Amino acid sequence: MKELLRTNDITLIAFTKHALSEVDIAVFELDVNMSVLEGSIGILPQRLMVIDEEYEIAYDTMIENGIEAQFLT
Repeated sequence: MKELLRTNDITLIAFTKHALSEVDIAVFELDVNMSVLEGSIGILPQRLMVIDEEYEIAYDTMIENGIEAQFLT
């Protein structure tokens, strides 16, 4: 599994999940419940992971959809 995206912007996470679902790429969310531990102020970023074999397609899909490379890992 590879990390595709790390951000605390929940709209970017939702957009990314939608864009990847359009090309049938499964996304796994990590650190979603960390906001409970931090007090729900959004400091800790969430991570989106994809399987190794789909990483390049997922990365290209994000670039095609206007996701800045600074957010991608």
